[in-house]
Amino acid sequence: MTDSWAAFGADLHIEPVGPGLRSGLTTALRDAVRSGRLTPGTRLPSSRTLAVDLGMARNTVADAYADLVAEGWLTARQGSGTRVAQRAPAARRSGPGASRSPNVRRRPVHSLLPGSPDLASFPRSEWLKAARRALAAAPHEAFGYSDPQGRIELRTVLAEYLARARGVYAAPERIVVCAGFVHGLSLLGKVLRRRGVREAAVESYGLDIHRDLLTGAGLRTPCLPVDGLGARTGELAAMRGVGAVLMTPAHQFPTGAPLHADRRAAAVDWARSRSGLILEDDYDGEFRYDRQSVGALQGLDPERVVYLGTASKSLAPGLRLGWMVLPRSLVGEVCEEKGGAEWMSASPDQLTLAEFIASGAYDRHVRSMRLRYRRRRDALVAALAERAPDVRVSGIAAGLHAVLELPAGTERSVVQAGAWQGLALEGLGRFRHPDVESGRDGLVIGYGSPADSAWTGALDALCRVLP
Repeated sequence: MTDSWAAFGADLHIEPVGPGLRSGLTTALRDAVRSGRLTPGTRLPSSRTLAVDLGMARNTVADAYADLVAEGWLTARQGSGTRVAQRAPAARRSGPGASRSPNVRRRPVHSLLPGSPDLASFPRSEWLKAARRALAAAPHEAFGYSDPQGRIELRTVLAEYLARARGVYAAPERIVVCAGFVHGLSLLGKVLRRRGVREAAVESYGLDIHRDLLTGAGLRTPCLPVDGLGARTGELAAMRGVGAVLMTPAHQFPTGAPLHADRRAAAVDWARSRSGLILEDDYDGEFRYDRQSVGALQGLDPERVVYLGTASKSLAPGLRLGWMVLPRSLVGEVCEEKGGAEWMSASPDQLTLAEFIASGAYDRHVRSMRLRYRRRRDALVAALAERAPDVRVSGIAAGLHAVLELPAGTERSVVQAGAWQGLALEGLGRFRHPDVESGRDGLVIGYGSPADSAWTGALDALCRVLP
């Protein structure tokens, strides 16, 4: 069985069986260094950690490391761990007279891009148990065509969970299951346009794919400024053509600020006075570390706020499971729009998630991941304090990412330097609304996606490229 070494984001094609296991690992590591997938200076995981990741004996990994140290590919020093040697990788020949292009970029060895959880930590065993129980109890009709609103089993447990964990005013009849946040927002954009809404405001920092979905539905997307207290919702009153606003109140993406209480109230007041709608993206509200959880804005007015949640950050985006808690007046229109589409979450997956939540496995998984992500965040803060003390870090009280402030004019060069070091980075400017002419320089560092064994190497690579 071929195993991909997810720790380094590189497919090393290791065969973890048979007498040639040590040789196969040594060859895979050597090839990764030669090709540039493991860059000079990269710190490798300990032999114990890598052995656990690959399902090998620790001695096998230690022997492979020793072979490569002897050959000069790796270095090993007490207190510094095992690292890729500071040497130029051998050039690969592609034929007589072949020339190398200086513009060819290496495949990223480490990714600190925001927006993804640690996929290696998906609770496979517990999910499989939940799937078995759910399928054993599933009625025959569950394998037929789905109700556009979603399985009642999932909507029932979601209503209880969201009320308990996020302060959402939910009832099964208000919930519509969708295939992730993008699917839900696409449906809402079409419904809003059909209702006569012409403009839906978006925060001045956010994801362009969300703006594009609303624009594709025929809506203009003016920007609502964001500062250290979140979106400046008091300015909605002056935006005369706006009938809806898309917001991330619990943890503004990407700046990380929670929406201030006064601004939460101002947003709801605007929606009531203008018969507007607030689309609340609660993308990572379950992960908080240094502060009390910020409850969902929807609890302040369930008839003026649409709550959108997803399993993408808490479990995995590949599940394609999301949900909307809607004002009663919107349920029928959203189901009608959804009913004509084929993009739906499979009923067995919905039933499995329902069982996973009802059994308490979901709560246990979230608690476990909250602790793991907090440790990574703390390691990030500590590494910056030691090796890049002039870089200010913010937005770290919750979520799966942090913002690193950079000196003016350095963002692009740092991102490019990271690419040449095999490190995938995202600049803050990448998330700036087109109508915002300029803004601060920074990096949006996602600390959720690297595997545990790759985290130290990713931090080392990051610190090397910071100014």
